Amino acid sequence: MKLKRLIFLILGFLCLGLGCVGVALPILPTVPFFLVTVFCFANSSQKLHDWFVSTKLYKKHLESFVKKKGMTVQTKVGVIIPVTLLMGFGFFMMMRANVVVPSVILAIIWVCHIIYFVFGVKTIHKKA
Repeated sequence: MKLKRLIFLILGFLCLGLGCVGVALPILPTVPFFLVTVFCFANSSQKLHDWFVSTKLYKKHLESFVKKKGMTVQTKVGVIIPVTLLMGFGFFMMMRANVVVPSVILAIIWVCHIIYFVFGVKTIHKKA
């Protein structure tokens, strides 16, 4: 059991670091890394989990999604834009190299991503 907790702890810190880098770099998605961080800390250390859910990073990027099963428009846009830019760059580079099938697969994944965040994730309106 201790090995499992150690693996979750290491993975939690790795995802926390990647999520923090994603706050500054638009090519790394912040929200998925923070979701994995919450999960890993919950399975490794209650103290770390409690600490992380009390941070500004968690409150800004995840709290509404975890508690209300939705995201604000700002959070959705913050997820969609970097992924669109990164996938668009990959699509452009593959099309330049005449790699058609992976380009089509990437385009389908992008469309599914957009559909999920626009229609699948509830939009929460901030209270003024």
